[in-house]
Amino acid sequence: MLRPLKEIYQSADYPDLLVGLGESDDAAVWRIDDDRALVATTDFFTPLVDDPYDYGAIAAANALSDVYAMGGQPFLALNIAALPPDLPGEISAEILRGGAEKAQEAGVVLAGGHTIQDKEPKYGLIVLGFVEPDKIITKMNAAPGERLVLSKPIGTGTISTALKRGIVQAEYLENAVGWMKRLNKTASELASRFRVRSGTDITGFSLLGHAYEMASASGVRFRFDFESIPFLSGAAGYAKDWVFPGGSIDNRLYYAEYVDFASKIDEPSRMLLFDAQTSGGLLISVPADRLNDMLQAGSAAGQELWLVGEVIEGAGIEVL
Repeated sequence: MLRPLKEIYQSADYPDLLVGLGESDDAAVWRIDDDRALVATTDFFTPLVDDPYDYGAIAAANALSDVYAMGGQPFLALNIAALPPDLPGEISAEILRGGAEKAQEAGVVLAGGHTIQDKEPKYGLIVLGFVEPDKIITKMNAAPGERLVLSKPIGTGTISTALKRGIVQAEYLENAVGWMKRLNKTASELASRFRVRSGTDITGFSLLGHAYEMASASGVRFRFDFESIPFLSGAAGYAKDWVFPGGSIDNRLYYAEYVDFASKIDEPSRMLLFDAQTSGGLLISVPADRLNDMLQAGSAAGQELWLVGEVIEGAGIEVL
């Protein structure tokens, strides 16, 4: 019988694999020496906006986010793309330009890549970064008494679905695209500066899905204050019209049994918390005695940070 990959690559034969398949974290981490570890990830997806430059920039920011979520600093990336043979060259060029300029903004060298033909465009990056072994941020270390902080608002899934249905308002789309293109670089640097040890980035599994992964890995319970959770402009309105991608529905079907909602929270609002995100923010668990200093530092750096909940003893998620 074939051994599961998680058993093979988390065995004692690989002591320098600090984070791998067994942890289901945001990226793999390999120890180089006592002072450095290599962070490796890849991510790519089909277009969720019409503008090819924005698509490339969003896909790049999304891929880079996995390294930021681990507390690392990306330094090298490779393109990974699947493009239709009949796609106009100027569109392909704009996708790649969007990714290249976002990598440049991050201080990352985009050193090449690989492209194949496919019926539908797909684009993203392979990303490498460095992190100090004792400063790795994982999903596993949240502790009771810590506070939950989020670095971007929620709602990209419903906004992008409104675009696909041809009902999105231009100002809502522009705002959502701006947030998706925003790097998690500063938020990650703040997390490392204030010695955060547990966090994740919010992407396809939604705020509550990724929060549950983090709470479960840490053996704790997350308590969210619904009124403190930030949402993108327009997201609540589209939610009331049940404008959600299929991934959001899947998230609710899978994770709902682990979440206890206060009765005051209506169905569209609950669905927003299961909304599948693209290039979302970091959710980090901050020691209470460092919280105020971190929020002040974020404000000084121009980095929005929202206090959205706390870590308590128990299991699962509650939203009050």
